[in-house]
Amino acid sequence: MSIRPATEADEPAIRALWEEFETEVPEPEGFEPDTWDEDWRSLRENMRTGVVVLAEEDGEAVGFAEATAVAARRWHLDTIHVRPDRRRRGIGAALLRECVRAATARGAEYMSLDLLSGNEIGLRVWQRLGFQPVELRLVSRLDALYVRLEPSPAGESRASIHVQSDDLTSVERALAQFVPRLDDADVRQTAGGWIRISDARLDDDGALQHRFAYELSDRLGAVVVALALEGGAVVRFRLYERGRMVDEYLSVPTYYGELAKADELALAANPTLVARLTGADRDEVRRVARNAGAPGELPPAPELYEQLARMMRLEP
Repeated sequence: MSIRPATEADEPAIRALWEEFETEVPEPEGFEPDTWDEDWRSLRENMRTGVVVLAEEDGEAVGFAEATAVAARRWHLDTIHVRPDRRRRGIGAALLRECVRAATARGAEYMSLDLLSGNEIGLRVWQRLGFQPVELRLVSRLDALYVRLEPSPAGESRASIHVQSDDLTSVERALAQFVPRLDDADVRQTAGGWIRISDARLDDDGALQHRFAYELSDRLGAVVVALALEGGAVVRFRLYERGRMVDEYLSVPTYYGELAKADELALAANPTLVARLTGADRDEVRRVARNAGAPGELPPAPELYEQLARMMRLEP
């Protein structure tokens, strides 16, 4: 195997390798692929001002690489490709080494490259060679982005906190020590051994709901449910046991933006846990506490809020 600088006379061999590369690594959705004429112009320029190298075995072109001098101290690796049947034989490393040698000889200190986000194997390979991520390019379909940028309807928000206890005095004492003070809180004993707390300050503040429910559960060692209707569009509940949040449900997990699949799944209700801690019927939890991709796929959020409360034997 030999590595040599490419020349314009190598156009047929480089084009065959380039077409193979373009088929193997297509442009992601939303990106227009370069034409051969465009890339050939870039390759010819790099033959003069950057580097283009060709790997050959027995007179046959089996790989190529090109790099561009993008700045005084940095070159960019535009393409490196080795035919699939010739891989794992050190050809790629030899091509890259020649690009590094050419860049170093011209005073460069860094080499950069682009990598598709889904190429996890490639990322590990390049990181083993010392490359580190420094920039992230994000892409969105415009039609989907337009929908997400539409102002959300300013629907009603309301919340209620439910403590599994009949010790009203202890709950009121804990409430009095909570900061900020909930001076207008409505605290009352409800059916089924629950004490319900509602206050206008809790209605629009999810972080305050969470902190208040957590502190009540931690201080009293009790099961606490924080149930909320958010913007008239989605419903959330958080379930706490002895000062630890053990379950969280959001009717439309992606309502506030895209999530990783694991985070989306984490916002589904746990029927076994909800049933154990609230006395709800497990099959009823599965039927009522469903997730959807959009609010319109579920009952109207105020109605769902009431259904979830009844399911857990709560009074919203």
